[in-house]
Amino acid sequence: MTQKLDLKIKFLMGVTLFSMFFGAGNLIFPPYLGAQSGTAAVPAFIGFVLSAVGLPVLGVIAVTMSGGLSTLASRVHPKFAFVYIAVLYLAIGPCLAIPRTASTSFSMAGPPFLPESVPEAPVQLLYTVVFFIAASLVAMHPEKLTEYLGKRLTPVLLVLIAALFIAAVINPAGPAAPPADIYAQAAPVEGFLYGYQTMDTLAALNFGMIVAINVQERGVREEKAVTKETIFAGWIAGALLLVIYAMLTFVGRLSGTAFPGTANGTEVLMRMAEYLFGKAGAVILAFIFVIACFNTCVGLLSCCGKYFNGCFPKISYRAWVWSFAAISALLANVGLDAILKFSVPVLNAIYPLAILLIILAFLRKALERFPAVYPFAAFFCGISSVLTVLEQQGLMFSAGSQLLHLIPAYEAGFGWALPTVIGALAGILWNGLRDRARAEKIRR
Repeated sequence: MTQKLDLKIKFLMGVTLFSMFFGAGNLIFPPYLGAQSGTAAVPAFIGFVLSAVGLPVLGVIAVTMSGGLSTLASRVHPKFAFVYIAVLYLAIGPCLAIPRTASTSFSMAGPPFLPESVPEAPVQLLYTVVFFIAASLVAMHPEKLTEYLGKRLTPVLLVLIAALFIAAVINPAGPAAPPADIYAQAAPVEGFLYGYQTMDTLAALNFGMIVAINVQERGVREEKAVTKETIFAGWIAGALLLVIYAMLTFVGRLSGTAFPGTANGTEVLMRMAEYLFGKAGAVILAFIFVIACFNTCVGLLSCCGKYFNGCFPKISYRAWVWSFAAISALLANVGLDAILKFSVPVLNAIYPLAILLIILAFLRKALERFPAVYPFAAFFCGISSVLTVLEQQGLMFSAGSQLLHLIPAYEAGFGWALPTVIGALAGILWNGLRDRARAEKIRR
């Protein structure tokens, strides 16, 4: 029995992890960043990479080193772990990300090619049903995702994106435009905050498990060896994200002067693809979006199915996957906007906790004497994040809103940082006082 994968399989594991990360949001954020930052694209991209690549890779490493997300979150409290992980899976799964994979990919692969006489709704329903049946069938074998995603679909996706990039280099649409106001002063900071919106750090806390399953399927059984191979896959995935993000940002950077006033990354890509390839550009872009969304959908269905099957083993993994696919198909066609209005604030509330758990995972040895840091820091982080979301939704009373705006870095989106540090210090103080009291009791 081997305890080490050869280089080719290592790379395939990394490609598989990349494919699960790289969905519709990952396609549209970098080109819009490039279009908006223009001549300041390089510093903006550096900030973007730190949050959109660095944090997800660290998330995979942190969870793998900790023996799983449940083990890591249980250091706060077992009940916290159950509730937080369940909310996390539901938020990035059937309540938001999974239905969006179908609806977003259809928006690129459906309406641009439909005759005006054909109603869109029934075609979208048919597309959604076929999309989720196919994704569920692939997700039925999570241990073989390396074969399905790593070897087959993702290479096609990478070739198509590379073709778009090479065409933009050979036939640039125009020079970079001056940066938009938000990027004119602090491009790296704005880039970091923009990458923060990809939410890949949340996915990173879950995808490592699927990669570990695929590693074990290759004959690696020793825990340390599985951990090592999974972490290596994280670095490969991060490198691929870095390269692809750079390509897409470059494509968007060249669109600024040629196509001013673009509303989002989707529009940037559509205009650039049409400019570079004519009518064939829409076909190329449709394939890119469908493959990227399909890969992410499979990864999310697998993660959600595995987790809830572990929590409720009486319901089989297959039943969970098909149930989540059915719910997602429904939401992708009916009422998705309402779900988005609910789910996005939930994601914003739980994202800082994900970052906190990653940081604490790397500080485990330093915190061995101070276990109270975990619950104290998580409590302060969670409360400040929830209050921030309530304020953003207009549900906070006036005095409370004013107090929140006094927190350093609140306007930049990091109002949870200082309260979290205060919570961690409170945990250290709590353990210090308790140890001191115990020592005095022993002396007596």
